[in-house]
Amino acid sequence: MKKIKTLYWIFTILFSGLMIFTAIPGIKPQPESIQLIHDGLGYPVYFISFISIAKLLGSLVLLIPGWDRIKEWAYAGLFFDLVAAIYSGIAVSGKFDPMMLTMVLWIIPGILSYIYFHKLRVQG
Repeated sequence: MKKIKTLYWIFTILFSGLMIFTAIPGIKPQPESIQLIHDGLGYPVYFISFISIAKLLGSLVLLIPGWDRIKEWAYAGLFFDLVAAIYSGIAVSGKFDPMMLTMVLWIIPGILSYIYFHKLRVQG
């Protein structure tokens, strides 16, 4: 049980940290965020703040013990965000850029966090 709990927290902190790291610049959209999301992908500027706040809240929910049902929604939302980012990049460029594989590296700690979250629920 201790090993599962430790792995859960390692992957959860890593995944949440990565998502928070990407959310903070978009809460009050910085020029880099606007250039990437608005100019590059074509999303409206107001969407940047919305998705950033949602990512921040979802990440915080994952870090708060309990709230199992809300955690399920948070995991889903964060995964949708990452998948949509990959899809948007491919759709706009018309091709697959190997740099998008870095996004897959961000998804892996999220998947492992989710797996260990369920292992804890079964044992706990």
